[in-house]
Amino acid sequence: MDRRTVLKGLAALPLTTLRMQAFAAPASGAKFLLVFLRGGLDTNSLLVPTGSDFYYQARPSIAIARPGSGDDAAIALDSDWGLHPVLRDTLLPLYQNKQLAFVAFAGTEDTSRSHFETQDSIELGQPLNGPHDFASGFLNRLAALVSGVNPIAFTDQLPLSMRGDFHIGNAALQSVAKPAIDARQRDLIAGMYAPTRFSVPVGEGFAVREEIMKDLADEMDTSGRGAMNAKGFERDAQRMGKLMSDSFDLGFIDVGGWDTHVGQGAAKGYLANRLDELGRGLSAFSTAMGPHWNNTTVVVMSEFGRTMRENGNHGTDHGHGTAYMVMGGAVRGGRVAGSQERIDQAGLFQNRDLPVLNEYRAVLGGVFTRVFALGPSDIDRVFPTVKARDLQLV
Repeated sequence: MDRRTVLKGLAALPLTTLRMQAFAAPASGAKFLLVFLRGGLDTNSLLVPTGSDFYYQARPSIAIARPGSGDDAAIALDSDWGLHPVLRDTLLPLYQNKQLAFVAFAGTEDTSRSHFETQDSIELGQPLNGPHDFASGFLNRLAALVSGVNPIAFTDQLPLSMRGDFHIGNAALQSVAKPAIDARQRDLIAGMYAPTRFSVPVGEGFAVREEIMKDLADEMDTSGRGAMNAKGFERDAQRMGKLMSDSFDLGFIDVGGWDTHVGQGAAKGYLANRLDELGRGLSAFSTAMGPHWNNTTVVVMSEFGRTMRENGNHGTDHGHGTAYMVMGGAVRGGRVAGSQERIDQAGLFQNRDLPVLNEYRAVLGGVFTRVFALGPSDIDRVFPTVKARDLQLV
């Protein structure tokens, strides 16, 4: 028995399967998915402010070129905004079909610029000032209000946003960045062979396997909190679409790898690759939903944006304002929605970031009002003290 044989045997071990129980869908048939991009996505490279001269001055090496200046240029959405060129075949068709809208200058009032603190405050959906109940996430509170809803988190552990009194299950979708055998299982298998002549080759086999998995794991930043990397998103999005179209109405998935302090790249490079993978995944999900795509709404968000100016390592640092994507067959897309202002140095938040003009709880409250036909008192239970802001996204 050599290392190759051992690895082949390990690959044949059964994967964890997903057990489900079908429930009645909400009367409206509405479905909602939240995609949380952990790490702080630089949305200035996703939704490119092509109408801002300051953007190009602040990013001499990582700005996405203005439309019409070559194959690597941004794709014009209107006179002020463009789309990253790697999304031409995936997200652009959804935008052109008015099934994708952007909300610029979006985000939270949390100014800590801490990945973990900001992620937590967003998922709780509670007022920043005052005590926080870490056993009550906003998606759990939403699930408790929607009659007949069947929610699911496609994650290893139940996310904070789905914790609470309403029972919600979680089931991770196997991806290339997730090993089929964890450390405990590895030790048990190695222990079985310890007294035998196979002990050394088994140990060597695991060492090779761990080396391979480390190469994948190194691509993920700790800010991702164990979320799958975008590399595994397309395949998992197809599975997720099939599961949601068949059995679930309210879903959550997180994707890591967006903390780009060093070597961010521009039209090509690290971030461009991640955006390409994200676009492929979102497009695959829309296809996998089949006819249910017409009554599905997807919101893609990150904990914050990144600094307008690039740093000395050709990357960007933790910022404030960001941009959201709202997708779906019933979405009123083909536009950049919400309050906006000119992007220049004078308008920066704390002289470094985009300001937040469209607060996330108000924006999501407006989406939930339309998707699930909720009233003001319902929204107040999901997002206490917040008045829903209807941007007519759905």
